Amino acid sequence: MSIKLRLTILSFLQFFIWGAWLITIGAYWFQTKHWSGAQFGAIFSTMGIASIFMPSLMGIVADKWVNAEKLYGVLHLLGGAVLCTIPLVTDPGVFFWVILLNMIFYMPTLALSIAVSYSALKSQGMDVVKDYPPIRVWGTIGFIVAMWTVSLLHIEKSASQFYVAAGAAFVLGVYSFTLPKCPPQSANTSSQSLVEILGLKSFAILRDRKMLTFFLFALLLGGALQLTNAYGDTFLHDFDQNPAYQGTLTVRYPAIIMSISQISETLFILAIPFFLRRFGIKQVMLFSMLAWVLRFGLFAFGNPGGGLWMIILSCIVYGMAFDFFNISGSLFVETQTQPSIRASAQGLFMMMTNGFGAVLGSSVSGLVIQHYFTDAGGNKDWHGIWLTFAAYALVIAVLFVLIFKHKHEPQQQATNENMLTEPAISAA
Repeated sequence: MSIKLRLTILSFLQFFIWGAWLITIGAYWFQTKHWSGAQFGAIFSTMGIASIFMPSLMGIVADKWVNAEKLYGVLHLLGGAVLCTIPLVTDPGVFFWVILLNMIFYMPTLALSIAVSYSALKSQGMDVVKDYPPIRVWGTIGFIVAMWTVSLLHIEKSASQFYVAAGAAFVLGVYSFTLPKCPPQSANTSSQSLVEILGLKSFAILRDRKMLTFFLFALLLGGALQLTNAYGDTFLHDFDQNPAYQGTLTVRYPAIIMSISQISETLFILAIPFFLRRFGIKQVMLFSMLAWVLRFGLFAFGNPGGGLWMIILSCIVYGMAFDFFNISGSLFVETQTQPSIRASAQGLFMMMTNGFGAVLGSSVSGLVIQHYFTDAGGNKDWHGIWLTFAAYALVIAVLFVLIFKHKHEPQQQATNENMLTEPAISAA
């Protein structure tokens, strides 16, 4: 078996695990368990909490003491074990801690999967810039296949979705031990200060006003991403309560409809080089924010009947909303920081979006929905919810135009286009 095929299997399973429950956990929470929206917001914050510290800590372990592929495998085995316990939980408070433990094991595997793949490709004399992106695309495909699997098996509202994810985690955990060795690279290097080890030197770039502004907007946009991941699927499930929409394709297979978002994501990646050359990073990031406005606004007015086109268009727009900020934002960090701190600066960018941003978006949205858009019977005003989210994204876009100052330099953009071949990590 070629190394590319072996890494393709790794990438596929890595995101299959996540896709089996991330988008559909809301349906399980609201339709099956009937727990509150405020508590559900906290559930989605677990991804952000784990992202703040676990990737860095596990990176240190892999750099100094344990082979990355072995650590990667152990984390997936532990994560699979935790996933098997989720169906046994009957209390929403306990559910939070169990999901948090699962995220503590899962989130660092996102970075470790890249480290293992890069190491394996380099050991074979391959070019990671050329050879890794086609491998990583299979991660998004794995996420989509997982969503379709859960939907076609009609287990979106069932605890069985966690068993599907756990099965994939166990397979990947065992499979990881067969991968090429990725030994620690810093075991024999001279000692560094704790600040250097943890990558905290990158925080110095926040003294620059432009960079501070950029990272604050990264945090705010990170919150928007969690809104659509957390509530998109359960929003479609709620249409089942309306006799006019019962039995429609959207209500029967909402995860399949939502998977259009991930399909769109893979396509918009290909469009980024053109948009960056033509408009520059600031404009592309603004397009992302306006796309979030459309994403939420179309959901507000869409339905499985005559408004189905709005739901589908919202899913298509998602590709621009996610890719145009995350990938161009990563490129902005690359071009605006010194080589000695670029890796940790990218980590800071991910911390703001997937860490603090995720916690902010999940926690605040849950409280807002519970207190302002949920009636005494537990029914949600989805029209008001999505319009509120759209207004949030619009305010961010307006503030971004007024506050963030950056001049487009086409020649600098062209020299860094190779960065665009590395797909970003999202819900997929």
